[in-house]
Amino acid sequence: MLTAIIDYESGNLHSAQKAFERMARETGTGRIIVTGDADVVAKADRIVLPGDGAFPACMSALKGHSGLYAAMIEAVEVGGRPFMGICVGMQLMASWGREYEDTQGLDWVRGDVTRITPTDPALKVPHMGWNDLILDVPHPVFQGIETGDHAYFVHSYHMAVSDLSQRLAHVNYGGDVTAVIGTGTMIGLQFHPEKSQSAGLRMIANFLNWRP
Repeated sequence: MLTAIIDYESGNLHSAQKAFERMARETGTGRIIVTGDADVVAKADRIVLPGDGAFPACMSALKGHSGLYAAMIEAVEVGGRPFMGICVGMQLMASWGREYEDTQGLDWVRGDVTRITPTDPALKVPHMGWNDLILDVPHPVFQGIETGDHAYFVHSYHMAVSDLSQRLAHVNYGGDVTAVIGTGTMIGLQFHPEKSQSAGLRMIANFLNWRP
């Protein structure tokens, strides 16, 4: 089995690569490859889309790599390959991003990516650091994960989902902040699982073992 982590020059992928490689070894779930090659993505059994930075820049970069965007769409939408979006990679799953300018997303999970607005003015944006997950909807990627487990966040925007059944988990940061979204063969994590210690590594392993 091959899992492709898409490299479209949006952030440092070293820590994500190491975490996925470690869990693939421990679970016997095949090879991990970091790639910007559309042909590799088209053949991959699982696809991971990371992302750091602003929504418009990430979407532009993804579409700017020859054939990469089309290969991902074909593999996920038509081929039904398991997909995980991480941080801005998760946000790109939304209908629209409202960061700096309105930018159309993948529309895999209906909703808009909007700026976090904590009710407590003492809470700073970006939301940075550890927070307790609150699980809303059961999912195979949550096997062994419980409400109260910690995840590591670094973000100023989050996804306001249109259908709460697709918000799988959230955290409290002066109000509800979406942490995990999902539908069908697709799941998105707002936090960085590769930096979230045991809980994050467990979710990576669960994703590699997931058979939708």
